[in-house]
Amino acid sequence: MSQVQHIVFDIGKVLIHYDPDIPFSRLIPDPAERKWFFDNVCTSDWNIEQDRGRDWEEAEAELLAIYPGHEESIRGFRRHWHEMVPHAYEDSVDLMERLIDTGHDVTLLTNWAKDTFAEARVRFPFLEKPRGVTVSGEVGLIKPDRAIYDLHADTFGLTPPATLFIDDSPKNAKAAEDAGWLAVLFTGAGPLEADLRRLGLAF
Repeated sequence: MSQVQHIVFDIGKVLIHYDPDIPFSRLIPDPAERKWFFDNVCTSDWNIEQDRGRDWEEAEAELLAIYPGHEESIRGFRRHWHEMVPHAYEDSVDLMERLIDTGHDVTLLTNWAKDTFAEARVRFPFLEKPRGVTVSGEVGLIKPDRAIYDLHADTFGLTPPATLFIDDSPKNAKAAEDAGWLAVLFTGAGPLEADLRRLGLAF
């Protein structure tokens, strides 16, 4: 019998594809200019603050005060968000649903802005199938902060040593281990299925 009693999935790049280049390859066609924009204007550090709970109006205002000449591109980040998440990974979703259908306890833990996640719930109905979800933008905490793992465990009654976390980010997976969870790094549905079988899970 597996020691794993609870399975926690990340969402972005595990269940749903995410790539800001999709709309921005059209908005900023020149690759060098586009790289500069992501490195200096709409950076990962800037975007993660929306995942932590900052609203888009404040986020855009911060950048517009510094880069007024890039207003169209700055506003384009939120405006064209849906293009950045064009599809789910059907094989990963199938794996998650098989785990649920065979009686495993599955929840979700994601770094995601509050408003865009509300829209994602409508676009991707499978997000409603797990027992519940902790959304960083709703709780004001983000991975890899220890607090969000502890909050998720407390919210859903998880036993950390019996909890398996699945994430595509090495630092987020390591943070789960530091919180006392088990963790596997997601590289694809095939390797994940092998990891789950190795851990003794039947589905």
